[in-house]
Amino acid sequence: MSARKKVARLLLLFLMAVTLCTVPALAAGGEAGGGSVADAVEQTWSDAAGQIKTVVDSVVFPALSMILAIAFFAKLAMAYFDYRKHAQFEWTGLVILFVCLIFVLLAPGYIWGIVGIE
Repeated sequence: MSARKKVARLLLLFLMAVTLCTVPALAAGGEAGGGSVADAVEQTWSDAAGQIKTVVDSVVFPALSMILAIAFFAKLAMAYFDYRKHAQFEWTGLVILFVCLIFVLLAPGYIWGIVGIE
């Protein structure tokens, strides 16, 4: 038996196995029941929105705040040492880090209104 026939048989066998093991994913109800994929996605989002908000408020924003605060104070120390060395104070990095820190601290108050979770 030639190599092409062996490869063709193996490919056909693989495709048949994949076809038999495939499960169709349909939204419940169909046209008559009023269900659709969009409704299923919206339902999933509404079920998980509270949990997502809790995790983001209690983990993500505090972690970002901590990282920015550490970076701000490290930059402040480096700017102080540069000032002692060159008698010139660089404000740009400090201002950018401070504005980012204020943004992250205030973000939970308004970001959920933009996303649509109150």
